[in-house]
Amino acid sequence: MSLGKKRVAIIGLGTAGSMAAWRLASRGAEVVGYEQFGTGHDRSAHGGESRIFRTAYFEDPDYVPLLRTAKAMWRQLEDETGADLLKLAGNLMLGDNTTEMANVSASIEKFGIDAALVPLNEARNRWPNHPFHEEDVVVLDREGGYVRPELAVLNASLRAKSLGAQLRTYTPVDGIETKNDGVWVSADGQSERYDHVVVTAGPWAAKLLPELAGLVDVRKAVSAWFVGKERRAFDPGNFPCFIRTAPEEFYGLPAMDGNGLKLGLSGKVNRPVADPDALDRTVPLDEVRAFRELVAESFPSLHPDPVRVNAYMEGYTPDGHGILGRLGGNQRLTVVAGLSGHGFKLAPALGDIAADYALNGTSDKTIPLLNPDRFVTAPTSTANP
Repeated sequence: MSLGKKRVAIIGLGTAGSMAAWRLASRGAEVVGYEQFGTGHDRSAHGGESRIFRTAYFEDPDYVPLLRTAKAMWRQLEDETGADLLKLAGNLMLGDNTTEMANVSASIEKFGIDAALVPLNEARNRWPNHPFHEEDVVVLDREGGYVRPELAVLNASLRAKSLGAQLRTYTPVDGIETKNDGVWVSADGQSERYDHVVVTAGPWAAKLLPELAGLVDVRKAVSAWFVGKERRAFDPGNFPCFIRTAPEEFYGLPAMDGNGLKLGLSGKVNRPVADPDALDRTVPLDEVRAFRELVAESFPSLHPDPVRVNAYMEGYTPDGHGILGRLGGNQRLTVVAGLSGHGFKLAPALGDIAADYALNGTSDKTIPLLNPDRFVTAPTSTANP
């Protein structure tokens, strides 16, 4: 190690960890990344081919500056790797006069987002294969689209490696211990000292940091893919991403590379996962039927039986916002966890903020909604992200 160069371990090279490795390596840190699976694997929260990117935000308008930072960093990662990761094909927000739709309006007004309220008749003409309701409020976010998660994680990891990071794949971490001289990470029968550790272990975070056990609820998430009856009807140029909040919650992403329209049912099939090491990745028939019923009722232009179903895991906090920063006042430990189903679009910005904490002890890029200290007063609200 060079004199003065900070040695940082990253535990988990998925959504945030791959990005933290890239950002830290680009700043000259000595980076060692631990990953229990392979690079760009599909075993955790970033599986599933695509993730929605949106700027007019349901969850809270305060995310918008962070989202714009993330967009710029997605473009930077594309420039550095030559990969196509973010496509701004548009995103529809659908619902009635809900809190979520109010947040969308506030986001647009406060930050001048390139978005528009689309009259219902116009929406039906522009997107005839979309299931609109008479009471719908329809907002088109032109700064929205989708990200390719596995490709993004893979390219961020490889870019970090090209900048000097060590990536120790198929190497589970057994423990973390903070001592006077640094933080010690135990893995593969050995213990090594680091100046700082960034924990980005996704659904496994609470196994490494027991203090997260009451804050991060791991749930099984299921997606399904459906083929259109008409060729190209659900391609990105004809059918934008969408999220519906009412009368029931579900979301979708356009067909990419001929793989079919992707649908997700928000909450209906997201069951608790007691142990992330024992996730049942099979999708039972009652969950398949829930998707089939949705398609039969709302998407007559799709064949109602899915051509593919996929199960993965996500961590949710009590208030539906992620955790990013120091945990319990430990100055040698940064955690990114509990992204609550809407974290991937933010991944490069989250990784950059984690790098700030590791190298500088603080960051002026984060937002209070992600501060771990907010749970000191033990909020009891139920998340509905």
